[in-house]
Amino acid sequence: MPVDAIEVGRIADAWGIKGWFKVLPHSASPEALFSSKRWYLLPSDRNLGGNKSPSQKAAAAISASVPQPVLLKIQEAKDHADTVVACSLDVADRNQAEALKGARIFVPRSSFPTAGTDEYYWVDLLGLDVVNREGVVLGQVKDLMSTGPQTVLVLAQASEEEGKPATERMIPFVAAFVDNVDLPRRIITVDWQLDY
Repeated sequence: MPVDAIEVGRIADAWGIKGWFKVLPHSASPEALFSSKRWYLLPSDRNLGGNKSPSQKAAAAISASVPQPVLLKIQEAKDHADTVVACSLDVADRNQAEALKGARIFVPRSSFPTAGTDEYYWVDLLGLDVVNREGVVLGQVKDLMSTGPQTVLVLAQASEEEGKPATERMIPFVAAFVDNVDLPRRIITVDWQLDY
């Protein structure tokens, strides 16, 4: 598994009879799936539960604790309705495609297409510190949320008092509030105050 591997989707099911499979991308814009011809698969976290006996669950937990990635060489990936369908040189028929169901798909971050000016991959924004124009730290990006017309930064800031949970703050990720994103310095500067 490459050190810069990012989870970008999971395999939902087989598609057709010739070894194609359906993929549920984690992004509404699955360019990373299309740009990489090498996908790394890991078993689904859900493989630990279900109607398995206690010994089967234990065996699954042990194998999942040190999962071995499987390299899948992608021949073609394309949009299909609200999903992506793909085929691999390594998957010959429907039975083999069905065996992949639930697998998590990782691709190297280095294979993502280059983002345009003022465009960012969500994965690159996670963990960045957010400060306002006065230099006050508002928190760190822990998540992003799509609200339809815009994306919202979800920040967490450690509490000043010991034992208290982190404070959560949400800031729209739009030009009206975001002054600058400095990926090398890992800082986002915003026009926002602590009491908003």
